[in-house]
Amino acid sequence: MAESWSSAGWDVHLDWSPASGRRGLADALRRAIRDGRLPAGTAVPSTRALAIDLGIARGTVTRVYADLTAEGYLRTTQGAPTRVAADSATRPPARDVAGPRAAPWVPAVRWDFYPGRPDLSSFPRAAWVSATRKVVAETPASSFDYGDERGPAALREALARYLARSRGVVADPERIVVCGGFNHALTALSRALHERGDLALAFEDPSLPQFRDTAARSRLHITGVPVDERGIMVSEIDSPAVVVTPAHQYPLGHTLAPERRRELARWASAGGLVIEDDYDGEFRLDRQPVGCVQALAPERIVYAGTASKTLAPALRIGWLVLPGALVEPVRAALADTGWRAPALSHLTLAELISSGAYDRHVRQRRTAYRNRRDRLLAALPDGFTPTGISAGLHLLLQVHGDEQEYLAAARKNSVAVDSLGRHWISDSDHPQGIVVGYGSPAEHAFGPALEALVRSLAGKS
Repeated sequence: MAESWSSAGWDVHLDWSPASGRRGLADALRRAIRDGRLPAGTAVPSTRALAIDLGIARGTVTRVYADLTAEGYLRTTQGAPTRVAADSATRPPARDVAGPRAAPWVPAVRWDFYPGRPDLSSFPRAAWVSATRKVVAETPASSFDYGDERGPAALREALARYLARSRGVVADPERIVVCGGFNHALTALSRALHERGDLALAFEDPSLPQFRDTAARSRLHITGVPVDERGIMVSEIDSPAVVVTPAHQYPLGHTLAPERRRELARWASAGGLVIEDDYDGEFRLDRQPVGCVQALAPERIVYAGTASKTLAPALRIGWLVLPGALVEPVRAALADTGWRAPALSHLTLAELISSGAYDRHVRQRRTAYRNRRDRLLAALPDGFTPTGISAGLHLLLQVHGDEQEYLAAARKNSVAVDSLGRHWISDSDHPQGIVVGYGSPAEHAFGPALEALVRSLAGKS
């Protein structure tokens, strides 16, 4: 029968039977080392600990360790644990433990201006660790059980206070559902809408195609609504529900004008449903952030936010503030997918918000991104027209000629940017442009990355 040992630090499975005795134990350890299950440098359990765990004599383990040391599988140092020797194992190929340099869909280039992500090197590690330690030390044992699909009450309450204060959201903790980012939230919403008979969903034209694809996979018919410098043209909406980005339209960068905000709220109150994607609402860079539209009709407007731009996409934390009638359908849609809220990371975010550390981080990043945007605008060659307000982590540059030529020049200089063209829904002629994500480069790399971007825009090699 196969056995396994446990030590204070880790477990490992050994293909070993007590009947095989000392020789069988030595063979099992050799296989574990050769297979890479015990990598070079791993501290093996003490002879006493292993003997107790396996129910055998300590002397048997001592002799096995001595044999493997003589064969070069183990190394011993006086006063230190016995470890796997550096040259003992046939190890698998080395992996990049740091993971990919950028999101999988970003071209493999040196300078990353692809939009949609913050400066990942700015993640507040110390504040996150401090909040995690407090949560682990103080949270009751019940928090480690299977929890509410909507997320822990502590996070929903913290979000309700934060969103009401910072974004003007009418937020009841009982109507907040915490999801794994906006795409996950949109999946649940799309399923809920389809179940209740809303078979179409409108998006701004232009908008992110991956979100339209998400809704389409839930069997919703997708339509587009034109956008101009005042935001979405509300009179053109022809679906029972619509997704909008009123604070900072993506990718054009405009803010929904006050009269359009009121018109959109009236449209919703008359029976429509608005999904307000407030993806970067904290980062209005030239003045106080504009409040949310949700407050104008909270029973007809869904508010969606995320920590992907403020903290990091890898956290996979987003939230919905729902009209009362949608809370249970969305919760049920999440439950159908097997979703359970990851309580530890959610409670850590709740502590970060409640302690004020989240606000301090957002303010610091707002200043940093304002400086980046100013540097980018000052460095632009003549002939490029930026659109939209001073906000967020991206900038749209209108270009003359074929935008694909600018993307090719960027790739030649090992620079990643996005094209405006893929965001359009309608097939008619549209302006040409490139979308520059100035939040992506690490702080130490922003200067040389900007030089490479400007060189690309100027058509230099």
